[in-house]
Amino acid sequence: MSEQGDRVGIDELLERVREGLDRVEPKQAFAEAAEGALLVDIRYAALRDLDGLIPGALVVERNELEWRLDPQGSHRAPEAVSHDLRVVVICNEGYASSLAAASLRDLGLHRATDLIGGFQAWRAAGLPVEA
Repeated sequence: MSEQGDRVGIDELLERVREGLDRVEPKQAFAEAAEGALLVDIRYAALRDLDGLIPGALVVERNELEWRLDPQGSHRAPEAVSHDLRVVVICNEGYASSLAAASLRDLGLHRATDLIGGFQAWRAAGLPVEA
């Protein structure tokens, strides 16, 4: 294969990654959170300040995500108790979260996924948001 043939654009990468995820709609994520799933908000601070927060979601900056959610990691969040934990990653519009969820799956968090449409879809669905 040629060097150029090995290259993948972001759109193709995103498509490939999403094939391995069981992505969830906002109301499903809300229901799963009520049953113990961990919602993880990876949006940067300016967006959280602008739009608010999902009550109960763990806020983890994207650049710290793997460190904080690895159940074996020395810097893990208290919520990162098991590789069996259901994790729903939330970004602003549902793009970066797909890549982040795939990275968590690479760490062995086999139930990690992301929210279709991200925080904006959550809010549009009328689900709880706090300032």
